[in-house]
Amino acid sequence: MSLTDKMQSDRRHSDRFPIERDVRFRVLNKRSGDEAGEGKTLNISSSGVLFTSEHMLLPGRRLELDISWPVQLDNQVALKLVARGRVVRFEDGRAAIEIQQYEFRTQAPLAPPLPRTNVN
Repeated sequence: MSLTDKMQSDRRHSDRFPIERDVRFRVLNKRSGDEAGEGKTLNISSSGVLFTSEHMLLPGRRLELDISWPVQLDNQVALKLVARGRVVRFEDGRAAIEIQQYEFRTQAPLAPPLPRTNVN
């Protein structure tokens, strides 16, 4: 298969980047209650995210993903990418969503560890 044939057969419209980051997700469905989970991103594009999940996520379900972003704002403030979209595929513990909206948010800093006290 030539490069031209391969490019024409690939239905993706956006380049995918192999970015592995922690991801938390929740199902956006009033009937399902607090269905949530976590995993790792495998790749990200401007139109979708492929990530691991131990939960089976049915195609068509709406999700919100929180992805820890590898770059800090002004080299000081941690960021996360918050994306909403629909599951388009779930196979072998990997889910793919089509991003419908997204925004970057600042992440709350991790709380410092509590000081140890000696109890006698």
